[in-house]
Amino acid sequence: MTVIVAGCLMVFAAASYASQCTAVEPFNQLKPVGKTRLQVWFWDVYDAELRTETGAYEDAEQRALQLSYLRDIEAQDLVDTTAEEWQRLNIALTDTHNQWLQQLQQMWPDVQKGDCITLVETAAGHAQFFGPEGELGVIRSAQFTNDFLAIWLDEKSRFKSERNELIGAQQ
Repeated sequence: MTVIVAGCLMVFAAASYASQCTAVEPFNQLKPVGKTRLQVWFWDVYDAELRTETGAYEDAEQRALQLSYLRDIEAQDLVDTTAEEWQRLNIALTDTHNQWLQQLQQMWPDVQKGDCITLVETAAGHAQFFGPEGELGVIRSAQFTNDFLAIWLDEKSRFKSERNELIGAQQ
């Protein structure tokens, strides 16, 4: 079940649900880098799209990741999986990380098939989250933004081929 939920974190909008994912103007202003679909066993879990100001992953100053869910997932499962993935990436769960996880629990809704959660990195490096109804909140920490995006973008990411598709790497 953990693997399924882990997969639920990476999401990009399926064509039939694109209208629910296109209203995030800060995301739409950036250029696409890559996109992928995560499938775990026979389940489509999510689609994910990465954007930056240049359309390239390397040396990007602003990143945005849109997760389009292809399954219903409870917010608590998303938060728990965030913590599990950080531990898997050897990111220590400090008191600050636990505070961030509490913020996510309060901020994120349960998602339904077709919903999107979008993270847009601000000029200060903070993580601004958007959901189906608009802005969900901001975590004012560049370290959080880096640690959170590492789940998808780090070389040690659980799903390597999907990571490579997101960053536009040649395979």
